[in-house]
Amino acid sequence: MKFTGTERYVATDDLKVAVNAAITLERPLLIKGEPGTGKTVLAQEVAEALGMPLIEWHIKSTTKAQQGLYEYDAVARLRDSQLGEAKATEVANYIKRGKLWEAFTSPTRPVLLIDEIDKADIEFPNDLLQELDRMEFHVYETGETVKAEQRPVIIISSNNEKELPDAFLRRCFFHYIRFPDADTMNAIVDVHFPEIKQRLVRQALNTFYQLRDTPGLKKKPSTSELLDWLKLLMVEDVDLDTLREKDPRKAIPPLHGALLKNEQDVHLFERLAFMARRDT
Repeated sequence: MKFTGTERYVATDDLKVAVNAAITLERPLLIKGEPGTGKTVLAQEVAEALGMPLIEWHIKSTTKAQQGLYEYDAVARLRDSQLGEAKATEVANYIKRGKLWEAFTSPTRPVLLIDEIDKADIEFPNDLLQELDRMEFHVYETGETVKAEQRPVIIISSNNEKELPDAFLRRCFFHYIRFPDADTMNAIVDVHFPEIKQRLVRQALNTFYQLRDTPGLKKKPSTSELLDWLKLLMVEDVDLDTLREKDPRKAIPPLHGALLKNEQDVHLFERLAFMARRDT
């Protein structure tokens, strides 16, 4: 079982090595990188490439580790018992299975995505250590033990918003997705827009990387934002001369709303244009 990428996902050689190493070691693959570098999509493509079902657990700031195992609705059971409902006699009727339970009992080996783990409380990763190690957990309300019939392929993404505990990191195979260089980005663009004119791509990529390298930029545009921008350039039929514009007084690229996502960065380019006009 080897991951070699897919037609829709351009995986670098080191990323392929990381995915296959994690599968071989049967350890969670911890993926970090800038937002928009394809961390979440990776799990989807690995599942498709290996013919596995995908189970996605998207983490929020309020998510607790217990929710990944199961949740017991004691309030609903109490209410039903007061109303004389027959199902209230069975505690199992009030157990809601979580994503880990779903993955552990899947009839075929699944890919489990734990997406943006760094959004949760700092104790969240530690609360899952034993379950991810042993691939089992105990349901206290029913007395049963849920054990993985076959170890799922676990992919965990992080935007590096907070540090993860060392004990958790020791149990993972780690890979950092570097932002694509121009050649890799060109290959990604070709996958999404096979009919696009290469002259447009070359000039757009040149503008895109110059924008990313601008000192003081608060949020650098990502791969997904570049793809949105290229789509708009094609739909609006923006000519190459507009993209080639070297006049510093026109610092903001056309349709920049696809690339610049906050007012601070827009103001930065407006100031650059103002300073250039003042100096001419």
